[in-house]
Amino acid sequence: MKQLENQQVARWVFFCQLCSWFTWYCCTRTLTNTMETVLTIIALFYYPLEGSKSVDSVKYSSLVALAFIIRPTAVIPWIPLLFRHFWQEQRKLDLILHQFLPVGFATLSWSLMIDRIFFGQWTLVQYNFLKFNVLQNLGTFYGSHPWHWYFSQGFPVVLGTHLPFFIHGCFLAPKRYQILLVTVLWTLLVYSMLSHKEFRFIYPVLPFCMVFCGYSLNHLKTWKKPALSFLFLSNMLLALYTGLVHQRGTLDVMTHIQELCYNNPNNSAASVFVMMPCHSTPLYSHVHYPLPMRFLQCPPDLTGKSQYLDEADTFYQNPLSWLYKEFHNNSTLPTYLLIFNVLEEEISAFLISRNYERTAVFFHTHLPEGRTGSHIYIYERKLKGKLYRR
Repeated sequence: MKQLENQQVARWVFFCQLCSWFTWYCCTRTLTNTMETVLTIIALFYYPLEGSKSVDSVKYSSLVALAFIIRPTAVIPWIPLLFRHFWQEQRKLDLILHQFLPVGFATLSWSLMIDRIFFGQWTLVQYNFLKFNVLQNLGTFYGSHPWHWYFSQGFPVVLGTHLPFFIHGCFLAPKRYQILLVTVLWTLLVYSMLSHKEFRFIYPVLPFCMVFCGYSLNHLKTWKKPALSFLFLSNMLLALYTGLVHQRGTLDVMTHIQELCYNNPNNSAASVFVMMPCHSTPLYSHVHYPLPMRFLQCPPDLTGKSQYLDEADTFYQNPLSWLYKEFHNNSTLPTYLLIFNVLEEEISAFLISRNYERTAVFFHTHLPEGRTGSHIYIYERKLKGKLYRR
């Protein structure tokens, strides 16, 4: 933005990006969407926008190709940008033959060789990604939303309090930035056609939006200071809440399990069973201890069964019956059970009959929903009147 405009506009765009609550929320997590977004930002630096002094077709196409290899959806926002570049390029054949094709061939070959080494056979993971998420639409197994969700909920939530500034900036920004607005709308439309939707999927368009937000702030005169205070405070409060408070229990409980392991190194027979919706907690990435751990599985159905139920769904149909059937032999009972508080009453008979005692409680969220409760309970099994831990 400093190249395209000036230091002042660049400062406001940078401010908007850094104070975005969603930037804080996503960039601190090991999501491929974060890398996809970072590579998109760097590629934009070399993209031939009018007025740019750092145009390099090989560099920006290489970064786009790398982002595509990491996460195939990275190409979605770049489709209108690539077409625009091709349309405005006078030497179209040279652009394709000497830049796009060599970069694409080298990157895809590199990806194929790496996957050949690790899979043990030739595998085109980009096709598998397309087949799973689009052709077979198996992403719906993890939830689905109506087509308008990104427009009615997803995009407004991701932008947050930047939304009015984004709308204002759309009317103020020069005509050459229309391609960025087209890219945002195109990305939202494409993702709207997929049933499974998540906020993080549209994270790569956030930097595009901040260009317009920066223009809005740059043109404010009388209300600039109140606007800056409003943006900063509203986003920081939301960033701190979602980063430090909301749904923190699943991390805290694993830290507690780690402490139990290191405080009781002689307890080699201990084990953990996580009775929560699958993938609720991390495992060894936080515990770092050779402790047998198990959680409810929820693999997608790849066989085409009409009445498919994963382990987690089967469990939640009748938790008490499932537990008695699964642990009919006391020797197989885990030492620690991790549950959300909403499950406690339903399985209380099992907990009492198998001598489990609640030993720790962790706050999780102020917004419990369905199978996810407001608190997480740890139950430990008594053995001959003593607890496993000290």
